[in-house]
Amino acid sequence: MTKPITGFSKLTKAEKIDWIANEYTKHPEATKKILSDYWNTDAQLQKLHDEFIENTISNFYLPLGIAPNFLINGKLLSIPMVIEESSVVAAASKAAKFWLERGGFKTTIIGTEKIGQVHFMYSGDLPKLQGFFKTVHSKLINEASSITKNMEKRGGGITKIELRDKTDKLKNYYQLHCTFETMDAMGANFINSCLEQFATTFKKEAQNYALFSDKEKNIEVVMSILSNYTPNCLVKAEVSCPIEDLNLHNKVSPKEFAQKMVRAIAIAKSEPHRAVTHNKGIMNGVDAVVLATGNDFRAIEAGVHAYASKDGSYSSLTHATLENGVFKFWIEIPLALGTIGGLTNLHPLVKLAFEILQKPSAKELMQIVAVAGLAQNFGAVSSLVTTGIQEGHMKMHLLNILNQLGATEKEKEAIINHFKNNTVSHSAVLEAYENLKK
Repeated sequence: MTKPITGFSKLTKAEKIDWIANEYTKHPEATKKILSDYWNTDAQLQKLHDEFIENTISNFYLPLGIAPNFLINGKLLSIPMVIEESSVVAAASKAAKFWLERGGFKTTIIGTEKIGQVHFMYSGDLPKLQGFFKTVHSKLINEASSITKNMEKRGGGITKIELRDKTDKLKNYYQLHCTFETMDAMGANFINSCLEQFATTFKKEAQNYALFSDKEKNIEVVMSILSNYTPNCLVKAEVSCPIEDLNLHNKVSPKEFAQKMVRAIAIAKSEPHRAVTHNKGIMNGVDAVVLATGNDFRAIEAGVHAYASKDGSYSSLTHATLENGVFKFWIEIPLALGTIGGLTNLHPLVKLAFEILQKPSAKELMQIVAVAGLAQNFGAVSSLVTTGIQEGHMKMHLLNILNQLGATEKEKEAIINHFKNNTVSHSAVLEAYENLKK
């Protein structure tokens, strides 16, 4: 049985690899080769990657694809996407091409407010706490000025600090609920630094507040941390066209297609089981661009899914209507993104992705990401209500299956030709491959 290790972080990279290969894998030399095969041949570039996180032993690659022909507010863009799932880039590209000829995508920034909170416990008199907050409010902002001055020069900073009574949820629980404008930065470090300073000032001033009893002076700060739920950092993306222009499928009339789309969205609005998968499809597009631009897709996912539940039940992020002969399809989605800070100035491919996107501001990136999510959802739902999702997806997945089987290039070519007129499934591909081998 493998024993615990102490001081792992202090080992050299080679020593870490030796230990993990020898302790946890059946073929240590093969393990070491796999890990070294994925190192970058440029030593400086590899060193940069090694320093992104702790205990690195190799790089884990995902494909970087391009979805072209996105017309967004009159500007034509190609969107970089990092994702491992077949058909996502193809579906986004197909939707972009379809809407390119129908006016493209229109977007609107609804808000850019970020949120952070100081969570604290107070067991005294509420009116006293409210009085104390009024006296300390300006000092909270003033004592954070060394942190906020550079952000303020760029037009951002602290926008509001509120005292919130949460004792109906948890005994003695209160918050300083704080909002921020962080401009082109995602702002996590800025917000967290401000919050920790607020907490320090709040506790210190409580000790000197004459109206507090000794017990009331001992405010306990539990934690100071930003929130990844940003319902007021919101962007809208939409497309629309006359119903007769919805000529996507030969077997379905534009009117029938429009009705099917609206019904499908209505189902995703009312049925959480469908809504989760529906929104996952949106996030295929969103996460792919978030990853390509070096942003935090886990934060985006958490905030988006919380927003999908804001009305008390998990529901669709996209909406569709048929009014006065016009089909309209849109999304409203919270996206707290940055174009400076973090990996955005470090990772060479992230820097290239921003160059391909024409160096957008954070607001522009919000709009691009929302459009990618909307396009992905349009492609997925339009397939679901007509041909079904598997026909296109499995054809895109065909190469993955053939690679798993170890097919040669000639075998791949023959089987791909076979499935141009046949339905793709894992068993059908396996059968075709075995027949070819015979």
